Amino acid sequence: MSSKISKQDTSHLQLTDKAVYIVGPRRLQNEMIALILEKETGADCSCKEDIRDIPSPDNEDADKERLILLDCLGKDLKGILASLEPDDTEILPRSFVALLNVIPYQGIEENTAGHGVRGVFYEGDRLKQFLKGVIYIFKGELWLSREIMTKFVLNNKEILSPKVKDILTHREVEILSLIAVGAKNEEIAEKLFVSTNTVKTHIYNIFKKINVTNRLQAALWAAKNL
Repeated sequence: MSSKISKQDTSHLQLTDKAVYIVGPRRLQNEMIALILEKETGADCSCKEDIRDIPSPDNEDADKERLILLDCLGKDLKGILASLEPDDTEILPRSFVALLNVIPYQGIEENTAGHGVRGVFYEGDRLKQFLKGVIYIFKGELWLSREIMTKFVLNNKEILSPKVKDILTHREVEILSLIAVGAKNEEIAEKLFVSTNTVKTHIYNIFKKINVTNRLQAALWAAKNL
């Protein structure tokens, strides 16, 4: 089956004001991915061997949203987590981050979601699926399976810092956690057995308490604090 993307598939792919950095040692593979992304989306794509090679947002692409794709082929969970450790460059906290070439069923997805990872692309993913995922991440949504997102929320909603407990109620934490994994109001209402109006009221209160104005900002706050 051809992997060529039709015009209808890519009519909504407009990322000319975005920057993508593909990080890993496989230069040929990563340059091919960069070429395809540039052709299909218009994004400004670059390949780097190490995260530290990515220019600071203060020096380059200051006006562009950035996505960092970390090539995880051959890496175990420990190695991936080490790559996600913060450093004094502040590159990762100021960018979207996604994992590339992940081997499924290794526990990588649920164990990296709490480290700011916005999406996971598997080694067997098709090109069309990959492009769609990049778009979703830039839209502020998570590119993770519903199973993984639910597991992450259930495993982490009780591990709260005193700061969060002082700001939000238990119900608000549940709703914010679901917002952070991309759930819509209707999905939240169904999961928590409440009305959509109740969900909207909680979201209004959450946004006011954590001083954000939209779901993306709320998801980023949750990634740092929950």
